[in-house]
Amino acid sequence: MDRSPRRSVSEFLTVRGVRLHVRRWGKADAPMLFMLHGWMDVAASFQFVVDALAGDWQVIAPDARGFGLSDWPVEERGGGHYWFQDYLADLDALLDHYAPTGEVNLVGHSMGANIVCLYAGVRPERVRRVVDLEGFGLAPSKPAQLPRRIASWLDELRAPPSLRPYATLDDVAARLIKTNARLEPQRASFLAEHWSKPDGEGGYVLLADPAHKIRGPLLYRLDEIMAVWANVRAKVLHVEAATSPTLAAIAGTIPLDEFKARFQAFADWREAIIDDAGHMVHHDQPEQIAALIEAFCA
Repeated sequence: MDRSPRRSVSEFLTVRGVRLHVRRWGKADAPMLFMLHGWMDVAASFQFVVDALAGDWQVIAPDARGFGLSDWPVEERGGGHYWFQDYLADLDALLDHYAPTGEVNLVGHSMGANIVCLYAGVRPERVRRVVDLEGFGLAPSKPAQLPRRIASWLDELRAPPSLRPYATLDDVAARLIKTNARLEPQRASFLAEHWSKPDGEGGYVLLADPAHKIRGPLLYRLDEIMAVWANVRAKVLHVEAATSPTLAAIAGTIPLDEFKARFQAFADWREAIIDDAGHMVHHDQPEQIAALIEAFCA
């Protein structure tokens, strides 16, 4: 990073019995930007974008339940429990707390992008702008997939997944770079400190509930998702990496133009393509992402 990172403060808010961690940057009277991170990520992931913002903004970014410094919702009989709608309910409560009236600007990456796009459709009166960073939804499902999907879910409940430990923070940083070869070593080291914690045995473990790796028993219903998107009144900016590997993986054999036709459900949608970036566009090109956010949300 070219300058010292902007300092954030940590706050905690209990939402439906789960203590959520919220990271805040900027002055309390500055215009708000709410930022939601992706799957297996944390709010500190937006640090580089925050550092690149030219104007005065108050950035509010929660660690989603079961990630970062937020609590894991654990059932009485053990094991985390997550439904995608929980993320929308958490966002609803956070907005009621930090911006109880008026419209807000929402930025989301990947999983967070899918959350903000859906939220803008179920609470259209609350959302002014949506910035969708590499959020595509999933491939459309077929009813015939449901028996196998439920069986797989039951199998995973019998043998829950786990997360591997790391010997050092450098190993955590190396894992981040392995996933994203464009990630600068200095940025990887910064993220490693927020992405993991000591495991009590001399090593490090990721700040994520392994239960997030359990695929739920419900299918992705594209027709229902598009019905929600059609209800969005906010302007939507979709930001995508050129030759996005994530888009290619999700679309599979579906031609990309046919896959992306789903975005026609939005009443006001436009896209920006980022060169020399992968799925973690906010890590690879934070200056470009910050400029797009500011121009769109100003």
